[in-house]
Amino acid sequence: MAERVTFPSISGEPLAGIVDLPAGEVRGWGVFSHGFTLGKDCPAASRICKQLAAEGIGMLRFDNLGLGDSAGDWGDGSFSHKVADTIEAARFLDSTGRPVDLLVGHSFGGAAVIAAARGIPQARAIATVAAPYDPSHVEHQYDAVVERVMAEGEAPATFGNKTLTMKRAFVEDVRRAHLHEAITTLKRPLLVMHSPTDNTVGIANASEIFKAARHPRNFVSLEGSDHLLTAPGQAKRAARIISAWADQYLVPR
Repeated sequence: MAERVTFPSISGEPLAGIVDLPAGEVRGWGVFSHGFTLGKDCPAASRICKQLAAEGIGMLRFDNLGLGDSAGDWGDGSFSHKVADTIEAARFLDSTGRPVDLLVGHSFGGAAVIAAARGIPQARAIATVAAPYDPSHVEHQYDAVVERVMAEGEAPATFGNKTLTMKRAFVEDVRRAHLHEAITTLKRPLLVMHSPTDNTVGIANASEIFKAARHPRNFVSLEGSDHLLTAPGQAKRAARIISAWADQYLVPR
């Protein structure tokens, strides 16, 4: 079961989301942040959130600015915009009487939930899947156009079957983003999940996040998974691990 919702971006445009509703007893509620250009309906987002909902944890997943069903121009967003909209998503879910207990992020979204946690103090636990330690790691996905972007102010960039407008302010914002302080001052349980054979965001990123984190912290190796968690059963497996790990933090309010 799912509920389609909209809520305003930090910059005012309507963002489209889906709340995957818990089956049976409600154990808690959470927000999911998707990867760089992926969207709420990508396999990692959809399958993880549906499985968490099946295990009693309702999840809000949403399309970032200019992606999927959300309005706006993707090029006007960036890492800090993604972080701010993750906070807005949590505020929206809270406003519906479903207080946020859990933050889950995949890839670039994993970095975003760590950075957003400071603005979501009610969240009791944070889980990342295949997250980069340095958000600027994503620059390798558009390095072929970055010189033109910096020289001309913007340029089209192709990501899979999508062509999006990359802007200078976007590039500069990502380059300014750093996670170390956000990790060391998280002061909440952190689960770091990563595949040792991830060829997009290497597992060394998980090591850096884990080393910077304070206890309680946990690391789980997602052996057999690719970066996008498209291999059969891998996204559901990740969700089951998150569900079991988070159980001790989902104390009834």
